[in-house]
Amino acid sequence: MIILGATPIGNLGDASARLIAALEQATVIAAEDTRTAQRLLQALHIANRPRLIALHDHNEKQRAAELVARAREEDLLVLSDAGMPTVSDPGFALVAEAVAQGVTVTALPGPSAVVTALAVAGLPTDRFTFEGFLPRKAGERARALSLLATEPRTMVFFEAPSRLAETLEAMAAAFGAERPAAVCRELTKLHEEVVRDGVGALAAWAAGGVRGEIVVVVGGAAAREVSADDAVAQVQALVAGGIRLKDAAAEVAAATGLSSRDLYQAVLAAR
Repeated sequence: MIILGATPIGNLGDASARLIAALEQATVIAAEDTRTAQRLLQALHIANRPRLIALHDHNEKQRAAELVARAREEDLLVLSDAGMPTVSDPGFALVAEAVAQGVTVTALPGPSAVVTALAVAGLPTDRFTFEGFLPRKAGERARALSLLATEPRTMVFFEAPSRLAETLEAMAAAFGAERPAAVCRELTKLHEEVVRDGVGALAAWAAGGVRGEIVVVVGGAAAREVSADDAVAQVQALVAGGIRLKDAAAEVAAATGLSSRDLYQAVLAAR
C-alpha cells in the first residue's frame, strides 16, 4: 500500500507514535526532499535506513506509475518536508495513480499548518476553504482575489515571507482594508506568533519585514442583504443547474444569512 505520513511542521514532539513506527519499519520512502527525510530520521533517532526516493513537483507525474507498481510489492511511505503530503505538497499525482490502479492508500494523520492556523486565528471555523499559494504575478493574484471577494467561508492561504506585505495589500484592495485576518508565523516553533487585525493594518505591519513560515487566515465576506424572494430564486437557479435542493438552500443561506430550512420549504411550496 501507499502510506501518507504527516510530519512535524516545526516541533519534533508532534511526530506521532504511528509515524515513528512507520519510519522504523519502512524499507522505502518517497520523500519531497531526501535530505530533509534523512534529517528527520536522525532527529527522531531512527536506526532504520530505508531506501530514499525523491518525489517532488518536477518528477512526480513521471514517477507515479513506477512508484505505484512498487507499492504493489511493498509498502511505500510518502513524506513531504512538513505536514501532510498532497496538501500544497507532492503526493496528489501519486495518490490519483494509485486509486486508478486499485492500490490501497492510507494516511498517518498528524500536524497540519492549515488546521493549526485555522484553530488559533480566532475566525469562524465551521466552514472554510484552503486556497494554498496565490499567484506570484500581481495581475494574476488580483484576479484570483477578486473571485474570492464574496466568498463567505473563512479562507486559509500559504505565503512566502518575502511576498507577505504585497499579498496583504492586494487582499486589502480586493476585500477591503477592514476584512479581519490573522497572520500565523512559525507555528509550533519557538518563535510562534499570531497577529490579528484587518488586512490593511496587517499589510502595514508586514511592510517592516517578516520571517519564517507563514499562514494567512482571512474572514469570509459578510452575508449579503437580499430579499427572501431573490434568495428563493437563487436556490431555484442552483437546483436547475443540477445541485440538490438541500445543498442549494445551504449555499444560499450561508451567503445571505437567511434560514436554510426556510429557503428549502419556500422552494418546495413554490413547486
